[in-house]
Amino acid sequence: MKHVHLTAAALLLLGLDPSAAKAAIACADLAKSENQPSDVTITEAVETPPGDEVSVAHCLVRGKTPDRQGIDGKTYTIRFELRLPVEWNERFVHQFNGGNDGAVVPALGPLLGGRKSDTALGRGYAVVSSDAGHDGNTNPDRGLAGGAAFGFDPQARRDYGYGAVATLQPLAEQIVETHYGKPIAYRYGIGSSNGGRHGMMAAERMPEVFDGLLVGYPGFNLPKAAIQHALDIQAWSKVDADIAKAFSRDDLKLVADGVLAACDSLDGVSDGMVADADACEATFKIETLACESGANTGCLRPEQIEALKTSVAGPKDAKGRALYTNWIFDTGIASGNWRTWKLESPIEPWGNRPIIGVMGAASLAQVFTTPPTEVGGTPDELIAFLRDFDVVRDGAKIAATDDTFTESAMDFMVPPGADDPRLDAFREAGNKMLVFHGNSDPVFSVVDTVDWYKKLDANHDGKASDFVKLYRIPGMPHGASGPSFNDFDFFTPLVDWVEQGKAPSGVAAGITQDNAEAATLGGTRFLYCPYPAVTRAADDPSAEGEGRYICR
Repeated sequence: MKHVHLTAAALLLLGLDPSAAKAAIACADLAKSENQPSDVTITEAVETPPGDEVSVAHCLVRGKTPDRQGIDGKTYTIRFELRLPVEWNERFVHQFNGGNDGAVVPALGPLLGGRKSDTALGRGYAVVSSDAGHDGNTNPDRGLAGGAAFGFDPQARRDYGYGAVATLQPLAEQIVETHYGKPIAYRYGIGSSNGGRHGMMAAERMPEVFDGLLVGYPGFNLPKAAIQHALDIQAWSKVDADIAKAFSRDDLKLVADGVLAACDSLDGVSDGMVADADACEATFKIETLACESGANTGCLRPEQIEALKTSVAGPKDAKGRALYTNWIFDTGIASGNWRTWKLESPIEPWGNRPIIGVMGAASLAQVFTTPPTEVGGTPDELIAFLRDFDVVRDGAKIAATDDTFTESAMDFMVPPGADDPRLDAFREAGNKMLVFHGNSDPVFSVVDTVDWYKKLDANHDGKASDFVKLYRIPGMPHGASGPSFNDFDFFTPLVDWVEQGKAPSGVAAGITQDNAEAATLGGTRFLYCPYPAVTRAADDPSAEGEGRYICR
């Protein structure tokens, strides 16, 4: 059943008295005990004028669920922030955050495109954000591993995986409807990376709750991807003990240029974009960039080629079976984003180590394996953990349980049925999901998301697109950046699909002014197409902008 708000006229037609609707509760009065949900303590409710960060006047609500003590002796609660715009459009957004969570990110409702100022709150949506049930600053004694130390408590793991969203959603809805004195018309969930995983998890575990889900570059197989990160560090280390030196920026530009030379024209348009990724995967061979005898510049050394091939092939078990998935070569490999995640970051307190080597190590050790392993919190100790991680032997720990941790990481982190997705209940509820993923994502392989969609489509007799759309973004790494048309809006077509029944097709995109890495792209506009359609040259060669392209 859809969540449609009935107007006063409609209530009268039904024989109901519109004056019987609940009275709105002023912002400051939300903090009064009689106006709070029974399982919530509202610590702050203040009227907030427009400012630099937020463009609209709103009521800012902060609160938490009841405290509990974990088996690790730490205090846990779900802290949240809810922003209620004065000019409300009768719609609600649950903002799924990313990484290890552990902090209440401002509830603005980022819409995941390159224009950071474009938010759900700014469009009139009420928005909630939470820390997913743990405080990432609770364990400062554990250094850089402290943000994932919640993994020593089973309930904190469960809340991080799916419990916090399920607990907070009805509580936040109650506060919204109490404040405005009217029901929510439509409910949306928005998230990317781990937040995208939260969205896919909600579609499985809460299939009737969200009318629409916007899912960006999801880490829905996050424990498996964490094994990949260990494999990467081990592969880079074989090239150079200082992994930042395994590949220079020129080395990765060489790879990107090689991909472009081999594949740019496969879609019929030479524009700096490799839209036909499947054809490129069959066309481009990394060996073509190998140094010839005596050469050492403008080419890749044998150990570099071997490291890239190992990484792209993905982790394997003792019998050669995939523990995660494979990857593809794409132009975003030369982006700063790809480098920050895989090789070196600009974060000095991390010793400039890559994100997969710091956050990735702490998560794999303490959250994604059972039993959890306490790991040192210095950059060198975290890198050492990944270097020493036995992919074949220790990789099985992501599916392990014991008497204390009765849910494996695969249980609490991965949507049920991810290997054989159906989403029957989500579809039957009439709900919709829009997924997009960058072909150059260095964190979660786009291949995994495509395989998931193929299985979903097969399970629905080729009609998965009736309720789920997938868009592949050429050149985009982990987020709206890199050599891609990063100024896109997938939220508007999702809303139109949910509320007007207008299924999305091609989505036009531009380039934000701050995306210098897109300077080499041809033109200023592009068209992203729903999978399996590919963006190709339009029939009219004189067309400009997104009209230069067609989905076929």
